[in-house]
Amino acid sequence: MQINKNIENITRELLKEIGENPDREGLLKTPLRVSKAWAYLTSGYSKDLDKLVNNAIFHEDCDNMIVIKDIEFYSLCEHHLLPFFGRAHVSYIPDGKIIGLSKIPRIVDLFARRLQVQERLTLEVAQTVDSILKPKGVAVVLEANHMCMQMRGVENKNSYATSSSMLGQFREDHKTRKEFLDLINMNKKF
Repeated sequence: MQINKNIENITRELLKEIGENPDREGLLKTPLRVSKAWAYLTSGYSKDLDKLVNNAIFHEDCDNMIVIKDIEFYSLCEHHLLPFFGRAHVSYIPDGKIIGLSKIPRIVDLFARRLQVQERLTLEVAQTVDSILKPKGVAVVLEANHMCMQMRGVENKNSYATSSSMLGQFREDHKTRKEFLDLINMNKKF
């Protein structure tokens, strides 16, 4: 993990600006910790999609819906730099190609580890799966808690946001869309 001295220096200055003493015992290593945290929380900018997929695309005569649900994700709201986090549900209907199941959560994480808005994150995941596999359809639903709504501003502690992106058969065929939505709502954990 790359340490960014600029982020360390900016963090020291921020601590001073809010009235803290960055030289007190509890804060001595905070600038270094913050630099490491930002490197991790924004690691999606430095990840390469081709390396992530790593040729884990396989030709398979399968046209049944594949659903990976309850994928945990953590991101940062680009408006307030506060966390939002939740679960992603991703589905696709193959058209001769499938992808290793672990690659779907990795794709979600790649885009979540950037400054984001939930709406764009949802679309980026759907478009990426669509462009990699060229399936008959892709569906993505994200459900997330937003700290920018819960701990500041409106301070609405119990709300969460749901966003969806439906491509191909999921957009065109209401029965396919309903099947996906029914599957992700079975034994709901969120």
